[in-house]
Amino acid sequence: MNADTIRRLNEKNELSGEACRQAMDFAAGQVKKNLKEFTHTFKKAYSEEGFYRPTPNVNWTTGFWTGQIWLAYEWSRDEALKEAGAIQIDSFYKRIETKADVDHHDMGFLYSPSCVAGYKLTGSGQGKRAAVMAADQLITRYHPTGEFIQAWGPMDQPENYRFIIDCLLNLPLLYWASEETGDAKYRDIAEKHIHTAIANVIREDYSTWHTFFMNMETGEPDHGATCQGYRDGSAWARGQAWGVYGTAMAYRYTKREAYISDFKHVTGYFLDHLPEDLVPYWDLEFGDGSGEPRDSSSASIAACGMLEMAKYLNGEDAKYYTSIAKKIMKSVVENYAVKSGAESNGLVLHSTYSKKSPYNTCTPEGVDECNIWGDYFYMEALTRLSKDWNPYW
Repeated sequence: MNADTIRRLNEKNELSGEACRQAMDFAAGQVKKNLKEFTHTFKKAYSEEGFYRPTPNVNWTTGFWTGQIWLAYEWSRDEALKEAGAIQIDSFYKRIETKADVDHHDMGFLYSPSCVAGYKLTGSGQGKRAAVMAADQLITRYHPTGEFIQAWGPMDQPENYRFIIDCLLNLPLLYWASEETGDAKYRDIAEKHIHTAIANVIREDYSTWHTFFMNMETGEPDHGATCQGYRDGSAWARGQAWGVYGTAMAYRYTKREAYISDFKHVTGYFLDHLPEDLVPYWDLEFGDGSGEPRDSSSASIAACGMLEMAKYLNGEDAKYYTSIAKKIMKSVVENYAVKSGAESNGLVLHSTYSKKSPYNTCTPEGVDECNIWGDYFYMEALTRLSKDWNPYW
């Protein structure tokens, strides 16, 4: 981190324990109020004019709604939330059993905060079975040539022969599957992907690529590119946040010392490019005065990563990253969190799912709205700050 970043962070105040509890109380209450509409359906990936609409169990994001239900249940121990979570697990079981919209790498995002969480919290056998099936599906996307899990698209096309930084958060599902089944194949594939990904997605300046292509014939690294960032050479804010959390997870599972350094460098780049209120714009190329929308979800994701990594660092480093996470979450709670059900049926405003630029390839959607993973990681960060949490990941 540069000297100006250190100075700015030192001037910020931390989220207090009482403010954290109040924010989590509201979030859990908001989730429970939403059960009437979103027990047998799911929330769409993003809100529209502040309000989520229902969707069937499709796309890569529905697990984050079920994850909010489980976090709210952990917080309140309200049986209505437990019952709703069980109903949603049944939906996830049917989805993986019928292979409905699962031909991609996001099995972890779908099944860790829903089915693994339900199994850990309630002993759900259905949740365990569904999550193991999801792990089996995820490893079908592994390429021995290149040693990575392909993100999207048909497996035999050079234009799809790539992975994306997000996948680092899908891999805990594989480690969990090895622990539960005793079969090392899941863990072995996860570790190979981790090593390939971290060796290639982190640039020389410690910014990160959103996607990275491998040579289909040789398995050698080819080139990086963006899909949702502003341009190829910029740092997409959510991608950098996935890098913060992903390197923390990589160290947690592999204990490879080099990943501590990678975490510190990737996190330092993220912090160096934050605006005054510590909540990033959608791409780290932009700052205060740019007129660009924020992505508040990136702030919560990065805070979760710092709190995860703090568990494995020495006393001073652990205290430092925990303090930064508290400062980031203070801004999110005070300046971005929903304050009433009349304002939104979500939890955190001013997220950006996907903003089109002249240089990227994404479909524009969910710009300056709530988004479902932003709401989930907001609750996860508050939970981590409230207790010694057993992660769903």
